[in-house]
Amino acid sequence: MKVKDLVEFIAKALVDHPDEVRVEKFEDERAITLELHVAADDMGKVIGKQGRIAKAIRTVVKAAAAPEKKRVFVEIVE
Repeated sequence: MKVKDLVEFIAKALVDHPDEVRVEKFEDERAITLELHVAADDMGKVIGKQGRIAKAIRTVVKAAAAPEKKRVFVEIVE
């Protein structure tokens, strides 16, 4: 499973409007940036209290991307 698909799968499981979840991938030589777009009223569900869910998503994605030898950044966008 690609990291983009992994972020999308996790986000869709968390939100009330899974049809509005979109992940955009930007890649260069050293890093991958994933922008996670969710509905405005689902932002709290993806971020979690004190950012705990967002941190957990980033940790899982970082572990999944380890074989690619690139840094991965997950940005949550409305």
